[in-house]
Amino acid sequence: MLQLVYVSSATTPFSNAELLELLTKSRIKNSKLGITGMLLYKDGNFMQLLEGEDNTVRQLFETISHDPRHHNSIVLIDEPAETAYFGDWSMGFRDLSDKSLETLPGFSQILNRPKAAEFQKFDGNDCWELLKMFKDNC
Repeated sequence: MLQLVYVSSATTPFSNAELLELLTKSRIKNSKLGITGMLLYKDGNFMQLLEGEDNTVRQLFETISHDPRHHNSIVLIDEPAETAYFGDWSMGFRDLSDKSLETLPGFSQILNRPKAAEFQKFDGNDCWELLKMFKDNC
């Protein structure tokens, strides 16, 4: 099993309707592919964890990275795992624009970067802490 976390920036910010459509389609596709994970969105920036069979995850990421709705895809974590952390979720989702989320223990400002390229400054632990916080509080 592979766990891959990447960030990217939307070419234009997504509306709530566009996010819902993206999430709906992603959940259907991921279920068919045996992919689980989590998608975070904040002000035009995405962070996504994909978990599943190595080749399947890599092929899906390749498809995602060529999607014209976003750019600057940067892989932050690419590592083998014994089990899926989000094994029960075809795709968990949070829109971090909700200010009330900032009161959750462990909330990180990691997605408050104007450009995805700035995510290179963070290590994998920052990403895992943010993803785990949302799993634990959903």
